[in-house]
Amino acid sequence: MSQRPEPWIVDPEDPRAPPLDIWEQLSSEQRARIVDSLPSEFEASEAQPPEGDPHFNAKVSARKTLGRFFERVGRRIYLACELPVYYPAERMFAPDVFAVTEVEPHERQRWVVADEGKGLDFALEIFVSGNRRKDHEDNVERYARLGIREYFIFDRGRMRLSGFRLSGPRANRYEPIVPQRGHYVSDVLGLELVLDGSRLRFYYGDAELPEAEELIAKLEGMLNHLESRLVEAEEAALREARLRQEEARLRQEEARLRQEETQRRQEAERRLAEALHELEKLKR
Repeated sequence: MSQRPEPWIVDPEDPRAPPLDIWEQLSSEQRARIVDSLPSEFEASEAQPPEGDPHFNAKVSARKTLGRFFERVGRRIYLACELPVYYPAERMFAPDVFAVTEVEPHERQRWVVADEGKGLDFALEIFVSGNRRKDHEDNVERYARLGIREYFIFDRGRMRLSGFRLSGPRANRYEPIVPQRGHYVSDVLGLELVLDGSRLRFYYGDAELPEAEELIAKLEGMLNHLESRLVEAEEAALREARLRQEEARLRQEEARLRQEETQRRQEAERRLAEALHELEKLKR
């Protein structure tokens, strides 16, 4: 008896998740096999072209800054850097940073929309050099068509920030986000994106979210201050202990001198009494 063919075979040259009509007909076991067969790593020349420090540092800083903030406020939001994303029947893509709201932020190897039950809500691309059309034109059309609610581009080379948003759940074309005093509001994140020199910063109201290096420097400063306070406290305690020891020694010395003085006085009184007794005897 011949084995039934798999309903969907992942092409290693062009890996894609199956269309929704096929996905809905699959069993849970078949879905799991397909998801596991979708690559989570690619050759550098395919999914992750060689990048320099400006690109790497910007995306990692954004991911860490947002992750700490949402963890602190207790918001359920998944964040990833260049994680392979598979929409049904679409070519795989991996945004520099993306966010999906109201999902558990556990570790993942890939984001398969049909399997997760939800597509991306926010995407951020950081452009330094290379194919400008990909980030500034192709992604604007593609991300809107896929229903990604917000898309931001940080053009690190030209030091520009652009933002796009879908006007509604059925919209398939982006509308530009108009900045207010240089602040681009993200409805998805509940934050504002701002260019500060050569850095992309995030604001919550009037408060700027600190980057990892800034937090580390601040914590190191606090630690150094605490260490200095601790050394000062230890030195003060040592001086106080020495002072108490000296006070105890002086009290002991004072007690010894008093005892010697008492003994000398008693001895003098005894000798005086003996002398008076002898004198009295002589008088008689």
